[in-house]
Amino acid sequence: MKIALAGAGAFGEKHLDGLKLIDGVEVVSLVSRNLEATRAVADKYGIPHATTELADALAMPEVDAVILCTPTQMHAAQAIACMEAGKHVQVEIPLADSLADAEAVLAKQQETGLVCMVGHTRRFNPSHQYIHKKVIDGELAISQMDVQTYFFRRKNINAKGEPRSWTDHLLWHHAAHTVDLFAYQCGPIVKANAIEGPIHPELGIAMDMSIQLKSESGAICTLSLSFNNDGPLGTFFRYIGDNGTWIARYDDLVTGREEPVDVSKVDVSMNGIELQDREFIAAIREGREPNSSVAQVLPCYRVLDQLERQLKA
Repeated sequence: MKIALAGAGAFGEKHLDGLKLIDGVEVVSLVSRNLEATRAVADKYGIPHATTELADALAMPEVDAVILCTPTQMHAAQAIACMEAGKHVQVEIPLADSLADAEAVLAKQQETGLVCMVGHTRRFNPSHQYIHKKVIDGELAISQMDVQTYFFRRKNINAKGEPRSWTDHLLWHHAAHTVDLFAYQCGPIVKANAIEGPIHPELGIAMDMSIQLKSESGAICTLSLSFNNDGPLGTFFRYIGDNGTWIARYDDLVTGREEPVDVSKVDVSMNGIELQDREFIAAIREGREPNSSVAQVLPCYRVLDQLERQLKA
């Protein structure tokens, strides 16, 4: 399986680290904005081809699939271009920053029949897989999820603290993780509300946001998001259920009393990004729909669209 990866930034390297652990997979092309920096990353990972143009990678007949770790605003158009070139594609979260663009990607996937998967990593983190299995097996009914997504990001910087050319977004990017995960764990979302704080004068985005969700099962979710939090960074999920309380911190899990839960046997790795990539490769090889397919995650983007219209109103 020969892969092209677009976007050699912080998340691009996370995927490269995961892909090198998957048997029979070779990254043959790396695409990013700055050629010199792209070549440096390509050399680090032994990738033979580096370019600044996605079209160059798509023109390579040996490329089977593409992973997009590019700026949010480019995701939908690039995903469609990949499928038009006959390539399977995995798009990092979010799929798009508008419902219309997300629906256009789904339409192209249905037209081509290719694998199109979105990087909703929380479905793959061992911590959340552990909870999901309890729900599916009838061992747990979730009554509430309390989620904090906190960063200290008052300038355009990436996860490495390096400058970037595009502006991140609390709603379409960071809330997408939780909106999709809540529906994945608790069932379809039937009610959603949002409020936001002041708009940043330079970045043009809300730096603080609060979202409430309710699922068909009656479970509720409270999500707090901030780019102003100067403290522990990341997203932390508290699951409150009829049979216990758990706190998930990325791939790790503890009980509500901070007792560690061993999730090392949940899957073949403790790395959610690697597991996400393994699912993408397996779906292509097996000719099946992947977990986190564009069709499966589209309801999340419908909720985000509803919340955006509510905030604008």
